[in-house]
Amino acid sequence: MTTRLRLMQGNEAVAEAALAAGARFFAGYPITPSTEIAEIMAARLPAAGGCFIQMEDEIASLATVIGASLAGKKAFTATSGPGFSLMQENIGFAVMAEVPCVIVNVQRLGPSTGIPTAPGQGDVMQARWGTHGDHPMVVFCPSSVREAYDLTVQAFNVAERLRTPVVVLLDEIVAHMREGVELPAPGDLEIVSRPRPAGPPGSCPAYRPIENEVPAVPNFGDGYRFHVTGLAHDETGLPTNSTQVADALVRRLHRKVELFRREITFTRAYLLEDAQVAVIAYGSVARSARQAVKEARAYGVRAGLLQLQTIWPFPQEEIAALSSRVKKLVVAEMNLGQVQAEIERIVSGRARVVSLTNAGGRLFTPGEIRQAIGAVSRGHLKKVVHQ
Repeated sequence: MTTRLRLMQGNEAVAEAALAAGARFFAGYPITPSTEIAEIMAARLPAAGGCFIQMEDEIASLATVIGASLAGKKAFTATSGPGFSLMQENIGFAVMAEVPCVIVNVQRLGPSTGIPTAPGQGDVMQARWGTHGDHPMVVFCPSSVREAYDLTVQAFNVAERLRTPVVVLLDEIVAHMREGVELPAPGDLEIVSRPRPAGPPGSCPAYRPIENEVPAVPNFGDGYRFHVTGLAHDETGLPTNSTQVADALVRRLHRKVELFRREITFTRAYLLEDAQVAVIAYGSVARSARQAVKEARAYGVRAGLLQLQTIWPFPQEEIAALSSRVKKLVVAEMNLGQVQAEIERIVSGRARVVSLTNAGGRLFTPGEIRQAIGAVSRGHLKKVVHQ
């Protein structure tokens, strides 16, 4: 495989990955700490034959992305917490209308305006449940510049394959740090495009599944006549008041994601083979956790790390298997325990779960996580809270 050595920022990696994945449309509104993505796309997209539009707000941004995607373009936007909140209604529309698109949310400290330049991980549950109703969601969470590149490419592939919106959930530290990375040549990447109708116009309803519960919805302008709506609809796309049809539609939207769960659930294990205590972390916190595990080993504690690269669908099989081998888990995250609650549900008492939390906009140091590992390994710690 051909590689290119680059010194680059996390936000820059997202932009480069989007271009490599075939993105040719971006609409967004500048917001810290994601603005570099918009700046890069403004410069790069026209040269690649694409289109960049700065919209008046985040609501219009995602609406425009949905329109471009319906016309056949791979499209995305980038924002941060306040803007992500404004996008929720249109995310629900994209789920219901099965419109492939990618939303990059570079998390910062909240709630509300919070501290725009401080990191946070408080949008984890919002990324899953922010829009109303029962709906599936795919969310990736990188912890390095290279992972920001790889998971952005994956986000476009999954969005296209499953015809669904996909969220890339960075945090401010990953977005703004710079690392030397080896990027694959664009020709070496696996790039996926959405399913297209095989027959002539009128031969098949636009929303009839063709494979793995995914329909081949035509692109606007290709000569097919079909209806797009956020209302409950039948296979033609026309609205329906049938409770049976609506129920079947919502269940199919979930099934198409569940069928690909194993293929889209990514985790990374570090020193877990003989671990007695495991740390579970994601995003930039996983970097501190990795160093903390090394230091704990130096103190004689057999520690390991499970890094979550996919947050939703939640990696429940991997965590259930881990809890059957390791009886003590430390969950470190820059919020008040959003992932910890999911882990408690999955573990169901098979292992002791300790929550290490931080809602102040500061990354955990390795020493703080190491101390939590040491305390729980001696049985003295129930919960650690960083003030």
